[in-house]
Amino acid sequence: MAPSGLTAVRARLEAAAARSGRDPAAVTLVAVTKGRSPDEIMRVYDEGHRVFGENRPEELAAKAPQLPGDISWHMVGTVQSRKAALAAPHTTLLHSLDRERLARRWADLGGSPALVQVNIAEEPQKHGVAPDGVDALVSRSIELGLVIRGLMVIPPQPVAAEDSRVWFDALRDLRDGLRAAHPGIEALSMGMTDDYEVAVEAGASLIRVGRAIFEQGPRAT
Repeated sequence: MAPSGLTAVRARLEAAAARSGRDPAAVTLVAVTKGRSPDEIMRVYDEGHRVFGENRPEELAAKAPQLPGDISWHMVGTVQSRKAALAAPHTTLLHSLDRERLARRWADLGGSPALVQVNIAEEPQKHGVAPDGVDALVSRSIELGLVIRGLMVIPPQPVAAEDSRVWFDALRDLRDGLRAAHPGIEALSMGMTDDYEVAVEAGASLIRVGRAIFEQGPRAT
């Protein structure tokens, strides 16, 4: 079987970190497995990767038992409260906490630490809490017993990778503003196949890359 695009993505991650004076080890690469078969995932696993992200709770519940137990699964897609129980037993980090109802359900399930998803551009078709509602959701989630590690964003689709920088900078600034009241808020999940290098330069601690790993597809430049 041909190698995946993992090596190339890692190299670009390291180069982006070097350009911005960052340690590449401070950035976790989440290989996103939406629509990928266990065999495809094992190809990347066999290249030494251990952190994978799934978009759909039902896919995670189906795939995780078929794959090695040392995989760290991140839930990166939208989670309906009624499907949270499918994802919670397998999830190491939830990236998409976006409302109190889900926070309550995730806490009831004894769920993993989470990131609050921010609709940074306030696009009506996207999930996520508006920037001015982040503090309240973080506070309420902590009251419910959840560990909130940071923030996640899916910015407007870029024409060129550089288009995303303004949104990544805005998320970083939002995170920095929360630190006084919530010192545990550190992580920034931002950047996908088309803009992950810019995300690394902007301070991402997690990047979510699927197509460039599994399909070695082209990226916007």
